[in-house]
Amino acid sequence: MLVKAAVVVFILVTVFAYVMLWERKLIGRFQVRYGPNRTGPVGYLQPLADVVKLIFKEDFVPQGANRILFQLAPMISAFAAVAAVAVIPYGDPIEVFGHDVALVGADLDIGVLFLFALSGLGFYGLILGGWASGNKYSLLGAARTAAQLVSYEVAMGLSIVGVVMMAQSLSLVDIVNAQRDTFWYVLAQPVGFAIFLVAAVAETNRAPFDLPEAESELVAGYHTEYGGLKFAMFFLAEYINMIIISALGATLFLGGFSGPFLWGWVWLAIKVGVLLFGFIWLRATLPRLRYDRLMQLGWKVLLPLATLNLVVTAIVVALGFAN
Repeated sequence: MLVKAAVVVFILVTVFAYVMLWERKLIGRFQVRYGPNRTGPVGYLQPLADVVKLIFKEDFVPQGANRILFQLAPMISAFAAVAAVAVIPYGDPIEVFGHDVALVGADLDIGVLFLFALSGLGFYGLILGGWASGNKYSLLGAARTAAQLVSYEVAMGLSIVGVVMMAQSLSLVDIVNAQRDTFWYVLAQPVGFAIFLVAAVAETNRAPFDLPEAESELVAGYHTEYGGLKFAMFFLAEYINMIIISALGATLFLGGFSGPFLWGWVWLAIKVGVLLFGFIWLRATLPRLRYDRLMQLGWKVLLPLATLNLVVTAIVVALGFAN
């Protein structure tokens, strides 16, 4: 189990580094300029150069900061992001040296709830980091983080409940297997999928919902006072959250690792890659919303739509199972 966890975490951190490079190259293409292309062949050693640069940057704690919470906040965000990968299934069980090895860290009966709990824990890191910095811009970033969280979290939860009702399980492995026996749930839950995608962008603090770290207004928001490895942990948490939320969307609505001819992890990687491309495309295309507009979108549009979708799904599922 420890070996499998170490391998999965190593792959996840490697993927994080190259997703960051992929984003910089794509943004360069979108903006008709060169992306990173100087460090290593075609720029492929740029992530390693970034890590070395961050390691050697000064590690400081600002005057007036709460030292314990200031140090703890980035660790909370990074831990919550990495731990979430434990319940994402990425293939059927395989045999290694005569032993069956499940390609999922832990097939929990409450896998969906576990992911939501970790998501909420990760936001504590952002809010504590902004508050503990002793900087008014950081505090404003933390306040915006809280406002953003309450704007979309309920709608996101309701968009997933429709899938859970159809699969009759909170286990992500069961949800993938249920789609194998029927069809991808995006066909039955297009409204839920659309709401999930919008909420997922807000969940990861990505443009146009990058309100907690708006550089032009808050200097960098909740992580203004962070540098070196502590800043890298916030950065790592953001990108791993983006990978995890894409994997969750692929698992809930796009059949997860199921697909013909190719290995399961290849299918999951393709689906995650498509969703990640959407995140990057949005960043290059849309301007940032005001936080009050996001709250209006969350409470006046997403929540009513998610509730209506849930009621219709409940009626259809009840009638189907009643007969």
